[in-house]
Amino acid sequence: MTNEQMLEKISQIKVVPVVVFNSIEEVLPKMTALVKGGLPCAEITFRTECAAEAIKLAANNFPEALIGAGTVINRNQCEQAIVAGAKFIVSPGFSAEVADCCAEHGMLYLPGIVTPTEAMAAIAKGLTTLKFFPASNYGGVKTIKAICSAFPYIKIMPTGGISAENIMEYLAYDKIIACGGSWMMKGTPEEIEQKTRQVVELVNGK
Repeated sequence: MTNEQMLEKISQIKVVPVVVFNSIEEVLPKMTALVKGGLPCAEITFRTECAAEAIKLAANNFPEALIGAGTVINRNQCEQAIVAGAKFIVSPGFSAEVADCCAEHGMLYLPGIVTPTEAMAAIAKGLTTLKFFPASNYGGVKTIKAICSAFPYIKIMPTGGISAENIMEYLAYDKIIACGGSWMMKGTPEEIEQKTRQVVELVNGK
């Protein structure tokens, strides 16, 4: 799958679950719940020691799913994620070394930005689909629209403070390809599956 095809797939899914695995035992039950709930996608964060192992386990057991690595802040983490089988890389901010690593491997990179200066740094690396994080803390849709007015060719994936209550406000803006969020990941696997199914129905108007 090309990076363009992956972005198209993300835009069709509309929701990218941000997943923190504190132990490897959580991976299969929670990933199964996401897939059964209708979201074959996960941004597995590098906030815990088992992140690379979790990505590898998820990628091997759910080959049809888009398994990405999140909270990637340096080249070492980026290379670990790629070796583990991540299909895309996400950062909370913009990292030139992560951008270079992704470019060397032909990997989709979604860097975090909240200002025009950060957007320009990403654009200078040829990146035009950007994460906006933390979205709710930096003005949400209003700020995203202001930034996109200056850079009409960029697309945005906001993350941070997004929930079932406000996701449709974000998705209503045509520059937003999808939203990242972790609210559906709270609870038991059964609860995760239920909340995932509810958000899938919500964003697809069912």
